[in-house]
Amino acid sequence: MEWLNSLFVEHSVIQAVIVISLVSAVGLALGKISIWGVSLGVTFVFFAGIMAGHFGLTIDPQMLNYAESFGLIIFVYALGLQVGPGFFSSLGKGGLKLNILAMVVVALGVMLTLGFHWTTGVSLPDMVGILSGAVTNTPALGAAQQTLKQMGDPTMTPSDIALGCAVAYPLGVVGVILAVIFVRKLFASNIFFKKSNDDKHKKTIVVGLNVSNPGVEGKTIKDIARMASKRFVISRLWRDGKVVIPASDTVVQLGDRLLVIITESDVDALSGMIGERDTTDWNQEDIDWNAVDNQLVSHRIVITRPDINGKRLGTLRLRNEFGINVTRIYRAGIVLLPTPDLVLQLGDRLNVVGEEAAIARVGEAVGDAVKDLDEPNLVAVFIGMVFGLLLGSIPLAIPGISFPVKLGLAGGPIIMGILVGAFGPRIHMITYTTISANLMLRALGLSMYLACLGLDAGTHFFETVFRPEGALWVALGFAITVVPVVLVAAVAIKWMKIDFGSVAGMLCGSMSNPMALNYVNTTVDNDSPSVAYATVYPLTMFVRVILAQVILMLFL
Repeated sequence: MEWLNSLFVEHSVIQAVIVISLVSAVGLALGKISIWGVSLGVTFVFFAGIMAGHFGLTIDPQMLNYAESFGLIIFVYALGLQVGPGFFSSLGKGGLKLNILAMVVVALGVMLTLGFHWTTGVSLPDMVGILSGAVTNTPALGAAQQTLKQMGDPTMTPSDIALGCAVAYPLGVVGVILAVIFVRKLFASNIFFKKSNDDKHKKTIVVGLNVSNPGVEGKTIKDIARMASKRFVISRLWRDGKVVIPASDTVVQLGDRLLVIITESDVDALSGMIGERDTTDWNQEDIDWNAVDNQLVSHRIVITRPDINGKRLGTLRLRNEFGINVTRIYRAGIVLLPTPDLVLQLGDRLNVVGEEAAIARVGEAVGDAVKDLDEPNLVAVFIGMVFGLLLGSIPLAIPGISFPVKLGLAGGPIIMGILVGAFGPRIHMITYTTISANLMLRALGLSMYLACLGLDAGTHFFETVFRPEGALWVALGFAITVVPVVLVAAVAIKWMKIDFGSVAGMLCGSMSNPMALNYVNTTVDNDSPSVAYATVYPLTMFVRVILAQVILMLFL
């Protein structure tokens, strides 16, 4: 049995791979266990690593450092790719209010962290670790660890930060859920649990309009669009029992029925100009569009031709060339209005209305070969990580800090991932990865990182928790989790009159807590929590990664 002992105990490449794989497998399996509707998911790998480290399981320090760093790089870069397409749009007018509130949550957490450091005597590295655990943000923890290594003070060890994170993390997950429950009970009599009208500008819907306004008779669709100053697409026009695909020069007559795709907030304005809305609900999921009329069919085709990546929809001239109409575009679960200036990306799904033969020709023109998307484009992933590491290594001079700041292993790749995801298609860079491929990269990287982090912190975890300062750390972490959430929720609901679903989703996003979002989604009967979560998550994730480094550099 000596050979078996060597595989698990004696330091080697094989032993390191076996230990990290076993810790990850056990953690992922236990993370599926749900208690009162809450499960830790991949985060349980962290605690599996702590248990393994506590019982003396170790791997070579250099292998540990490599696997931990590489896992973190993969995770944050894939995360940046995922949030990149919606990152800058989330900073626009629609999400500005929610992002400001999320930044207040972040700022309050930082203020509490510094305040507890100055009043309780807990070291700043420990407090930054506690902050990372309290807000369940492991990329921020990784950034802080890299900053400590960069600063090169032998009295400070990255594993100490990991201990603070491990101690605060469990209540960080549960604390947000408890705070949301408390807020809901506190404002149970408030009327702001319904979906806010502020979300209307984001939702694309289908409506039927009956042309009854004499003011638009004889006008072309292009004229009506200019008069309305609204963006919309007319997919079908019914006249005298016949259906046609309208073009921009199609003349509208009284009695026509129009099927319009438009953002929800613009429906009333367009209806007031054209005519009353019909009674048919065109937004039901089970509508058979091919049965709506006998002459036209509706199909969803996929852009798979690389040369179309980054082109604007209007430049393809699909309506003029093929006599079809693109009514909606689906990207990463989001419905986009197909305006001429919309930049297309590989993997976009176009909902096309027209004759069967014409749609087949459109499919050939844009690719429509789903199998071509199954093979991940790893070139963009590896090149992006290289440029992310180069970006993270650039020294940045900040007033008040004696030495240059670097974005490091966490900050550089996440920024590059966001930039590549947002602007890659505009320079015809193929950045598309399937949702499953992105999830695989993130889960693999995060599992490696958390397993190594737990193994490193596990040696001294329990002796830290079961001493007086351990209880203090738990209390401080719980306060950092709950206090900002409750205060900002009270302001948002009571004084800013934002609906509960949007506030709850914003709080979950600002605390990087998908487990709490799962709970909120079970208590709210619309998608406002998920929309708000996605709106604030990219910015808060980025800011927390940067702040974790700045705090150490400014105040240590």
